[in-house]
Amino acid sequence: MGASFVAHVLFLLWFFATTFSFFLKAESNVSCNEKDKQALLNFKQGLSNPKMLSSWSDQEDCSRWDGVVYDNKTGRVTELHLSYSGFGGEITGSLLPLEHLNYLDLSRNDFNRTPIPTFLGSMASLTHLDLSYSNFSGHIPHQLGNLSNLRYLDLGGNYYLYADNFHWMSNLSSIQYLDFSYSKHQSEVGWLQIMSTFPSLSKLIAYECELVNLNPSLGFVNFTSLQYLDLTDNLFSHEIPNWFSNLTTSLVYLDLSRNSLRGEIPPSIFNSLKLESLDLNSNKLIGKIPESVGQLKHLTDLVLANNSFSGPIPSSIGNLSSLVGLYLSYNQLEGAIPKTLGLLSNLSDLEVSNNFLTGTVDEEHFTKLSNLDDLDISHTHLFFNVKSNWVPPFQLTYIAMSSCKIGPNFPTWLQTQKSVKFLDLSKSEIADKAPGWFWNWTSGIVTIDLSDNQIEGDVSDIVLNSLIINLRSNHFKGQMPQLSTNVKELHIANNSFSGPISSFMCQKVNIENQLEVLDVSNNLLTGALPHCWEYWQSLTHLDLGSNDISGRIPYSMGSLVALQSLHLQNNRISGNIPSSLKKCSDLSLIDIGENPLSGAIPPWIGEMTSLTILRLSSNGFKGPIPLQICQLSSLIVLDLANNSLSGHIPNCLQNISAMTIPTPRFGVEYSYKMGGGGTSGTYHENLKLVPKGMELEYEENLAFVKIIDLSSNKLSGSIPSEILVLSELCFLNLSRNQLIGKIPEKIGIMKKLESIDLSQNHLSSEIPLSLSSLTFLSHLNLSYNNLSGKIPFGPQLQTFDAFSYIGNPQLCGNPLPRNCTIGEESQNRTPIGKTEEDSYNSNFYIGMGVGFAVGFWAVCGVLFFNKTWRHAYFKFFDDMKDWVYVTTVLNVNWLLEKLRSCHL
Repeated sequence: MGASFVAHVLFLLWFFATTFSFFLKAESNVSCNEKDKQALLNFKQGLSNPKMLSSWSDQEDCSRWDGVVYDNKTGRVTELHLSYSGFGGEITGSLLPLEHLNYLDLSRNDFNRTPIPTFLGSMASLTHLDLSYSNFSGHIPHQLGNLSNLRYLDLGGNYYLYADNFHWMSNLSSIQYLDFSYSKHQSEVGWLQIMSTFPSLSKLIAYECELVNLNPSLGFVNFTSLQYLDLTDNLFSHEIPNWFSNLTTSLVYLDLSRNSLRGEIPPSIFNSLKLESLDLNSNKLIGKIPESVGQLKHLTDLVLANNSFSGPIPSSIGNLSSLVGLYLSYNQLEGAIPKTLGLLSNLSDLEVSNNFLTGTVDEEHFTKLSNLDDLDISHTHLFFNVKSNWVPPFQLTYIAMSSCKIGPNFPTWLQTQKSVKFLDLSKSEIADKAPGWFWNWTSGIVTIDLSDNQIEGDVSDIVLNSLIINLRSNHFKGQMPQLSTNVKELHIANNSFSGPISSFMCQKVNIENQLEVLDVSNNLLTGALPHCWEYWQSLTHLDLGSNDISGRIPYSMGSLVALQSLHLQNNRISGNIPSSLKKCSDLSLIDIGENPLSGAIPPWIGEMTSLTILRLSSNGFKGPIPLQICQLSSLIVLDLANNSLSGHIPNCLQNISAMTIPTPRFGVEYSYKMGGGGTSGTYHENLKLVPKGMELEYEENLAFVKIIDLSSNKLSGSIPSEILVLSELCFLNLSRNQLIGKIPEKIGIMKKLESIDLSQNHLSSEIPLSLSSLTFLSHLNLSYNNLSGKIPFGPQLQTFDAFSYIGNPQLCGNPLPRNCTIGEESQNRTPIGKTEEDSYNSNFYIGMGVGFAVGFWAVCGVLFFNKTWRHAYFKFFDDMKDWVYVTTVLNVNWLLEKLRSCHL
């Protein structure tokens, strides 16, 4: 009986379990709601390029569709995960029937700047809405404010969205996550008060939204739950508000970087004991970094770079045991690096470059820094003083120690570092021979910079392997090194490399090279330019200037079709410019000055429309300046000085539009940028010019130089008035030619002129009055012409000494020693009217003038008709005048010096 009872019980249990399982299975097999399915198919039909939704088929149940989540009890669609689906088009109201949809993610698609559909504000079940980085544009619809259940709203990354105000958000009482980065809200000033009414808001991101006000006058902001606040790249230009003290109990992440925040950091920020990341990078903050920073025990990242903080690095930073990244570069910090930094066992990145730090860095600073990966102490006054047998506790990937004192000995501790990818020891006072192990050690380094030291060595047999190699301005010698196919930049200028250039260029191992930048200027290379340029098809920048290279420019150089700059200056290259160079259509810089090149400047040079810099000075070019040069509308440097060019200055120079357009705020960087292998390099073009009577070298500031130098030629005719159109021209040098006529009357409209040299020509008439309005003018030379009259009075013209005007016999006035007579002064005055007395006096002066003329011709007429006597006569008095002036100045200076010495 007992057994039978147990059997019945077990049978009943099995029956109920089977029945329950059947019903569960039946319930789990509820199909996707047909209404929702049809709504999704209609949604797909309105999209462009819906290839990622290929599983959305009428033949399949929508429960099996990609990106679709449905409730298996009701069959209703609850979530759409369609991020990165690659579709676009316009979203119509087809989604409205999805009454139970609470999660909608359409991010990372392309809706081609269509507006955000307003019907989304009617989908009351939504709790999660992500439309980020989907190329929506226009006004953010106020209807989104109806989504009172919304907890997550991401509109970030839609660069063409904007909103006049945030009042529509007031009903989003459940919002926890809010991101409207990159949309524009410049006119909105009350955004902060609205955001602070959301009791559950924990993450707020407003990156680059053109917000202008953090309301520093507010005493209290009710962000009771806020943990993450990112307001990077806005337009705040006031102090950091004190209301941040209200966030000290909740805030974990704070990013106010790249604004224009001023003043000191409020001490209350350092009471946010939960803070893990503080980023105030790139503002205008001042004052000291307070010692109270040491109480942020949970801080992992402290980013205060690119400000104006002063004083010492607080030693309390050593208390931040969780710190991973410390970024203090580009400030005005002083004193020594505290040795307490050596206690930060979790520190990975230490960047304190570009400060006024002094003192010694030794082993104690790195005692426990076993995790250090990035060390940047460059451009400080620190002395890196460690023992020769020191074995660091870390393995660095990034080493930047430029301008620190490391030498004179080569740092042997580097040999222990096996993971280095970036090494910069430039300007570090190393005056030693590079050890034998060093070149093998560098084979895995991506970027190496040893420039501006006194490192010695013969690298003829070395195979260099790094992507970017900078050895310029050292004492390396021997033949040029060999290169692996990895090398893309080689900078070895200002050394003592010697031998024929062809022995390096024409090695067959170079056939597969990838070199893009080659700078071997200022060395001792000899021989003719080679013909093996087909090996170097990747070259974009070639600088062979200031060597002893001879011969002609080979026709084969035209095969360098990727070339952007060509420097062959200061060699012994002769012959003509080969027409094959016009195949190098990307050339923006040509510098072949200081060579014995000859012939005419080729007219086809006007076809090289990318040219911005053309320097052919100090050669033997003859003939006229080709009119085709005027087609080079991008030209900012035209230097044809010291040749034998003849003819007139082309009046079509006004077509060079780059000299009429203001340079952008940060200039056009004439440099080469390249990325790859986890790093990037920058090659700045350099050029030697004579803008103000002395040779200057331009590099980073080359973009701001706009110059025309046609000096020391045989140019004739007048200065074309059309040149006045070049309103952005900075330097104009037409000296030592055979120019005649007047200085253009309206030269004063060229407001950017800093230097004018028109000396040693045959220019006549008066100095234009408008010249006195050039407020940037710092160099002027009008000497040795035939100018006459009084030097105009102006804020600039009287600041130049007499040598700017000397050699013009008829010129008078300050600063020349010759005072102007009344008649000469009156030439610069405009008569206002005549009186009766003026009429009477004029008759008198007319009679006196006739008598003067008769006497003058009787005594001096022979001088006017005898050319040899006339020239000798005036040259004698001109030389006497100059001698008297110089002698007087020297004697007066000698006398004053004597008086001073006697007084002392």
